[in-house]
Amino acid sequence: MTDAVLSWVQELMASPWVYLVLFSLAALDGFLPVVPGESVVITAGVFAATGQPDLALVVAVAALGAFAGDHTSYLIGHLAGPRLYAWARPGSRRRAALDRASRLLAARGGVLLVTARYVPGLRTAVTLTAGAVGWPLRRFTPFAALAALTWAGWSAGIGYVGGLAFERDPLRGLLLGLGLALALAALGEGVRFLLHRRRSSGDAATERAPAEVGAG
Repeated sequence: MTDAVLSWVQELMASPWVYLVLFSLAALDGFLPVVPGESVVITAGVFAATGQPDLALVVAVAALGAFAGDHTSYLIGHLAGPRLYAWARPGSRRRAALDRASRLLAARGGVLLVTARYVPGLRTAVTLTAGAVGWPLRRFTPFAALAALTWAGWSAGIGYVGGLAFERDPLRGLLLGLGLALALAALGEGVRFLLHRRRSSGDAATERAPAEVGAG
C-alpha cells in the first residue's frame, strides 16, 4: 500500500493538487496508522528541494492535516469513552489501565502527546486514549498544534535535506530521507525501551523496600 501511495503522490508533485493530497493523508494518518502520512510528507520534502512543491506550504498543509487527524482521533476516543468505562468494571485490570492512563496524561500529557506524534501507531493510541479518559480539550489542542507543526517541519526537513544531497536524483534523495527517518524512529524506540526498562526496575526496587523493612 505504501509503495502504491508514494508512487501516486510523486506523479502529483508538480500539481497544486499535491497540497490537498498531503492534507488528506496527514489527517487520515492521525487515526488510521496504516496510511503512510509521514512517508508522503518526507517525499514532498525531497521534491521541494527541486522547487516543486513549495517547502513552506508542504509544512503548513501537513501540519494542518496532522492537527485535524489528531482531533478526529481524540473525538473518536471521546465518543467511545463512556462505553469503555462501562465495559471496564471498577477493580478490574481494564479499569486500572484506564485510571493509569488518566493519571499519566494529567501529569505528563503534553510531553507524551508531542513525543508520541513521531512514532506511527503510538500517536493514534495516545490521542484516542486522551479522548477516552476525558483529558480536557483545552489542554489537548495547544499540544496537538505544537506536535503537528514540529512533526511536519521535521518530516519535510528530513526529505528536503535528502533532496538537496541528491538534487539531480530525487529517488536517491527519497531513499536517504526515508532511511534517516527510519533510523531516527528506531533510535527513539530504543531510548523509549531503555527508559521504560529503567523505570520498571526502579518501581520493582521501591516495592521490595517496604517488604525488606518489614522483614527486618
